[in-house]
Amino acid sequence: MSYAIIRNANYKKDNLAGLYKHNERKNTNYSNKDISKNNSIKDYSIKQCNTTYSKAINELIKTNDLKCRITSYTNLACEFIITSDREFFERIGEEETKRYFQVAYNFVANYKNLGEQYILSAKVHMDESTPHLHIVFVPVIQKFDNKSGKKINKIACSEYWKGKDSYKQLQDNFYKYITENGFDLERGKEREVEHLSTEKLKQITNYENIKYEMEQEEIQPLEIKNTALIISQNKELIAYTRKLKQQLAKSYVAIQRNEQLQKETTKLKLENQELKMENHKLKNYIEKTFETVKHLFSFPMDTFKRLVDNFVKSFEK
Repeated sequence: MSYAIIRNANYKKDNLAGLYKHNERKNTNYSNKDISKNNSIKDYSIKQCNTTYSKAINELIKTNDLKCRITSYTNLACEFIITSDREFFERIGEEETKRYFQVAYNFVANYKNLGEQYILSAKVHMDESTPHLHIVFVPVIQKFDNKSGKKINKIACSEYWKGKDSYKQLQDNFYKYITENGFDLERGKEREVEHLSTEKLKQITNYENIKYEMEQEEIQPLEIKNTALIISQNKELIAYTRKLKQQLAKSYVAIQRNEQLQKETTKLKLENQELKMENHKLKNYIEKTFETVKHLFSFPMDTFKRLVDNFVKSFEK
């Protein structure tokens, strides 16, 4: 029996470029040997993205006034890979295969009241061993804003997938929707947290090839992304530490210079004080000298001072 397969992955802004290149077949060469470039003409879009995913998200934010605090940690997009096994598609034929993916698209557009406007791209790949649909969407939720008292639209991946059984609910609803639309499939294993175990998905689809190709486009597994994030943060910390050291060095030089200026100022103040004392002594000495001369020569003090001033001026000339 074939399974109705839907599997989700969340992506941060740094991973969107690689996801876009893989899904929209923007590469010239592919390491994934399962991709037949000759059959790529059979690929088609249920919803075409005419720009990169990053630009499309920015446009959605502006157009719909979406609230979102974008950081390196923020999951900006989700992707559903929807498929079954090769035998299922061979059995139902080309037209029913197209209907299967269209029904799946309709399901995603209405699931959790998402809205078709928040689907960035819906691309069917027919150039690999098993047909599959990539639906990339922005996880937008509507909530009540306590500050404004109004309803707002917000990009919030964690709230879109709120609840530990959120993936189970996705499988339940997808299976129900698909079978109600006339496709004879079994539901994915309920005991699996993420829709269907990776091992099982490898066995019945070409998921491993999809994953490998995306890795070539730098869409890394969770552990690698965390490592890259840590390295990036360490680089930022090193740069900040280096800048701080430079600022401290400049501050130290400024402090040293200030201390030197203070010493020089204190020295000048002392020298100025000494000059004032000497000047005061000289004035007293001159006054006493004039008094002595006055008594010796017995003529007016003003006359004597004038004679002295004239003598000094003639000496300076």
